[in-house]
Parts: sequence; structure tokens; C-alpha cells
Amino acid sequence: MVGQDTLHLADVNPEYEQLLQAMGGKAPDLGAFPDVYTLRTFIVEAKKNMTATIGKPEGVKEEDIQVPMRDGAEITVRVYSPEKPPSGGSPLIVMFHGGGFVLGGLENEELNCRLFCERLGFVALNVDYRLAPEHVFPTPVNDCWDALKWAAAHASELNADPSKGFVVGGISAGGNMAAVCGHLARDEKLSPPLTGLFLSIPALLPKEAVPEKYKSKYLSLEQNKNAAILSERAIDLFTSNYKPDPASPLWVPFLWPTGHAHLPPTFFQICGQDPFRDEGLLFEEILREECGVKTKLDVYPGLPHSFWSLFPSMEVSRRCVEDTVRGVGWLLEQVKGR
Repeated sequence: MVGQDTLHLADVNPEYEQLLQAMGGKAPDLGAFPDVYTLRTFIVEAKKNMTATIGKPEGVKEEDIQVPMRDGAEITVRVYSPEKPPSGGSPLIVMFHGGGFVLGGLENEELNCRLFCERLGFVALNVDYRLAPEHVFPTPVNDCWDALKWAAAHASELNADPSKGFVVGGISAGGNMAAVCGHLARDEKLSPPLTGLFLSIPALLPKEAVPEKYKSKYLSLEQNKNAAILSERAIDLFTSNYKPDPASPLWVPFLWPTGHAHLPPTFFQICGQDPFRDEGLLFEEILREECGVKTKLDVYPGLPHSFWSLFPSMEVSRRCVEDTVRGVGWLLEQVKGR
């Protein structure tokens, strides 16, 4: 049950507590940066350091392509594919990075895409959608949906076979847009259809939109409002730059007007000290208990939002990277079990 029973998930992880003590007791808060432009440089370096902890795998080829968007622009999509592709094509995964809709780029999901390709045989697409404040809502989410539709239409050219697995995933803000795309794919009957969703630390339900019946369970924003990495002021910074329409389901997928039934199997990652914790737990509970959607849930008690990105040397961070591969592998297993 989400609510009072999950408050203990914010109790600090012992390994993380030791790291904090070594850092003088204070971890970075993205809301403390003066603007998004300074923050962008910080995030790029952090992501490069995270990727370097694993190194570049063998047997993976990478290519940047340009994909057209609905407004005539083109965005970069980095394609990771097996150097020795299997006969009949590979499963396909499309990834949207995090960064509050204002930060990040191809560096963010480099590690995951390489591992999905190397360990699970995916063709992985890393989408460099346009960012706010240069491109406010709904441009970033429209870019993600356009990229997903492009991937479905061009799968054979990518040596991919979506019938073996077709997953859309995202981290944080990317998780918001992956959830949106999952609903759009269902409602607009995307062909080939999605077989899985990967929602990591997703932003799904802003505080202004919480229905009355969930307010007693929506406690993590207040509990973790001063948490490391993603504080409430960081959320406010990102939202003020993204400028979403508060009434749009493209911003609030939790309240999707046609509901959540018949979504594909969904893999969640949730952090205990994350302001987004309870909206993620609530959404997983609704999918599983009310909609009959198969779910897999990995929870990281006592750890802040995206801890593995900024603190990759922790053992729990390395374990999280491995959990991510296993969780996406679970999505593939659901295809084989149909």
C-alpha cells in the first residue's frame, strides 16, 4: 500500500550515508544551480563519468541518424545495433533520457543503450529530443512520439523485428514521455504494437493535478522536498522552463482520459528519497491491481532520484545498472511467454 506504509523508504541507505559523510554531509541539489545552462554542463560531465565506469562494450556498432519531426525539423537519434545481428532481426527499444525536459542529451542513455544491445541483443535508439526553454511543451514530448512512430515504420531498415520485442523507455522526464507514448501507442494503434514499457523514476503526476482520493497517499513530494539531486525547487525550476499545459494528458499521463487498461507489461524503478516516489508507486499499483497489467517493480530505499548517475562508484549504483538490464530482459521474457 502506498502512503504511510512507504514513508520508511526515505530512511537513508547506509552506503549512501557513508558517501555523504565523506562529501561533508551534503550532496548536490540541481535546484541550487543559477540556471539550466550552467546545469547542462554539470550533467554532461556526470553522465560521461557514469558511462566510463562500465566502459565501451564490444560487438556494438553506433550510428547517428537524422529523424524528421512533424514541424519540419530533424533531431539526432543514435542507433546501437549488434555488429553480428541475429537472423531475422533484433528486438527494438527506444529510449528517452531524463533531465527535467531542459537538460541532457545522447550522453544520458549511452550506457543503458550499449548494455541493452550487448547483453540483450536489442537495436537501441537513443533519442536526442529538443529541450526547453528553447523548445517548450509540447515540443519535447511530440519529438519523442514522432521518433517512436518513425522507429516503428523503419524497423526493418534498422535490422529490427518488433515482434521479438518493442519497448519504449525513459528516465525521469523521459519516463513521463515514455508513459505518454505508451498510451498514445495503444490509443492510436501503433503498428507494430509495443510489447513493453520501461519507466524509471518517472514524473507522472504533478502536485497540482493530484485527485482528492490520492492525496493521502501522495506524501513523497513533501517528505523529500529537500532531498539531494531532485528537490522541490529543482522540480519548480524545470517546470517553469518547460511551461506545460496543466490540463494536458501529454503532461499528466497518470490521469490519461482513456485510462490505463491494455498497456503492455511495465518495468518500474523507484527511489525512496525521490519526490516522485509515490506517484510511481501509485501508478504501478493501479496498473497491476486495477488494470491487470503485468508489472515488475524495483525499489531503492533511502536513495535519491537518479543516484546511480551522480554516484556511480557506489555498490548499489552498480547493482542498479545490472538491475536495469535484468528488468528490460524481463520485458523480453513477457514477449516469449505470450
